[in-house]
Amino acid sequence: MTTARDIMSSDVTCVDSSQTILEAARMMAALDVGALPVCGQDNRLKGMITDRDIVIKVIAQGHDPRALHASELAQGPVITVNADDDVDQVLSKMSSHGVRRLPVLDSNHELIGIVAQADVARVLPAPRVGELLGALSSAG
Repeated sequence: MTTARDIMSSDVTCVDSSQTILEAARMMAALDVGALPVCGQDNRLKGMITDRDIVIKVIAQGHDPRALHASELAQGPVITVNADDDVDQVLSKMSSHGVRRLPVLDSNHELIGIVAQADVARVLPAPRVGELLGALSSAG
């Protein structure tokens, strides 16, 4: 059985919830990623922030990215998977929630990685990848 732990990227970097959106954007640029997990002072996952969030919710709305904090964009429930979840469970969560990236938590609920749609595409047969892409495309 292939699990989330088997396919995840483990070199995950969090943006602290107290850091500004500008700092988060600079981290994304430096790491060449489109999303970052947001962690609190307790190192627990508080949410996710994407480059799209920054553009749509900050820049397009005329907000100052130096004045907003990552915690202000990392709102709502965080969809996660457990490290030992089967890849089918990962696929199901991505499809049903319309997300392209899922934080991976260990048994202590600590962030240990991220599974992106590209990670799933590497291990699933082409028809299953097509199903995922179709579900994500229709999700918006």
